[in-house]
Amino acid sequence: MAHQRKVLGESMSRNISLLSGKKDDKNSLFAKITASPSDSSDSQLASEYNMGISTIHSTKSFYDFLGEDFKSKKAFVCQGSACLCRGTQDAVIDKLSDKFGAENIGEMICLGRCYENSAFYYDGQNYSGNDINKLDQIVAGKHTSSKYEMKSYADVSFLVEDEVFSSYDDFKDLLQTSFASDKADLIAILKESGLRGRGGAGFPTGMKWEFCQAQEASAKYVVCNADEGDPGAFSDRYLLEEQTLKVLFGMVICGYIIGSKQGFVYIRGEYPESIKANNDALAKLRELGLLGENILDSGFDFDMSVVEGQGAYICGEETALIASIEGRRAEVDVRPPFPTVEGLYKKPTVVNNVESLAAVPVIFKLGGESFKKIGNGKSTGTKLISLDGYFNNPGLYEVNMAAPMSFIIDEVGGGFNDDIKAIQIGGPLGGVVPVDILRTLTLDFESFDEGGFLLGHASFVCIPRSFSAVEYAKHLFAFTAHESCGKCFPCRLGATRGKEMLESALEKDQKFSEELINDLLETMEVGSLCALGGGLPLAIKNLLEHCTDEFKPLMEK
Repeated sequence: MAHQRKVLGESMSRNISLLSGKKDDKNSLFAKITASPSDSSDSQLASEYNMGISTIHSTKSFYDFLGEDFKSKKAFVCQGSACLCRGTQDAVIDKLSDKFGAENIGEMICLGRCYENSAFYYDGQNYSGNDINKLDQIVAGKHTSSKYEMKSYADVSFLVEDEVFSSYDDFKDLLQTSFASDKADLIAILKESGLRGRGGAGFPTGMKWEFCQAQEASAKYVVCNADEGDPGAFSDRYLLEEQTLKVLFGMVICGYIIGSKQGFVYIRGEYPESIKANNDALAKLRELGLLGENILDSGFDFDMSVVEGQGAYICGEETALIASIEGRRAEVDVRPPFPTVEGLYKKPTVVNNVESLAAVPVIFKLGGESFKKIGNGKSTGTKLISLDGYFNNPGLYEVNMAAPMSFIIDEVGGGFNDDIKAIQIGGPLGGVVPVDILRTLTLDFESFDEGGFLLGHASFVCIPRSFSAVEYAKHLFAFTAHESCGKCFPCRLGATRGKEMLESALEKDQKFSEELINDLLETMEVGSLCALGGGLPLAIKNLLEHCTDEFKPLMEK
């Protein structure tokens, strides 16, 4: 019976994908669902796409931003890990409540303002730092939020500096050069560079493109995973807003190499400025003849569109992201098949994260060797790191892969402005590393893997000595419980039970056994379908190991 249900579920998902794929991107089911607030429109969409009303309703009810409660709010307070640890958000809530009324204040998860905290969202814009004291000017449209510190410490800047590639002319010139090159040679440059996925998995980019290129199919797609939802990370936000052309060039040339005619930039709804920057750039590229039909008389047709996320962290997982674009409920799909074989609309698809795509144009300009010679040979090139407000130099920095973590802490970050006991690196699913251990590591996949941690986006969320490790563990369980797609029990129920266990221990003095929490973590790690449920145990285990003194009083003897 269980097998039958699994097969039925997979068949339904496939059918929905195929039905959605009969429409072009201008008739996107997801876009229509997000633009159709009333239940009365569900039947119209169901009829247009030849689907059941329940399918439309299931999708609509999944996303935070489509709920009636969300739509009724005027301002939203960031509840990301960095703001939590900094302890700024209660004051933000009070001031927003005084201004708009407590009933009109909602919550969002990480607005990418971790460098100064006190983050909130109002009227299509994000704010932070001292902005909360300028609400009158903000409401009047007379205040602009300040920028963060941004600098390259890399031997060669591939992501931050603008000398090599930054303008529409640069875009055009490099396209012309690339079109004149053999596609196999372009892939060879990427493979020589050693560029690996910067979203966390670290899969070789050139190999992924080559796999997709080799597939025989009537259509292929390129997807930029810009659903940067990891609290503490704001590197994608920077690239989307300040290095937009680098990201979009990476997508266009990927489309050319693999034989695709359509790309999608999936940007989280919490980044309104990023959405605007990309829509503006796409319009300009079309105006210049650098997108659309027969680009630069090459015979290559390619266009792109922005897909606005609606508040679901799980869409950072590539199969859930694909489901979302199709208008399906954003649930994780079982792999294999992988997207390069069967992805968007069940066609071969390359899904790359923002930083991976942004590195491509400068690699093509300078050659693969220029990227490869930086790093340790396995983790090559440069990496963006996001440093939160507990560093004396908070901001975004480009550094060499394999740079000593002591250099990043002391030189780049300028040390700490508080007593820090540990740092979570790589988002809520990344490891929690005690500072003394962190200083022994280097910034690369290998060093972090060997240490039992995770590099991920290389976002740094500092946990001060004064902040309870148990409270932080509860926060991670609560985050996962809220953001779970619900498809597998170990993630959905495991995270909820973990939150309840620590909540009861902290608030009701109900002690828990070490055996029970370890059993729970093992179940989540082994049984979860994706890295949300499967990755959370790493952080909790790190906290249990390195902050034992804080957990022991709450455990059964």
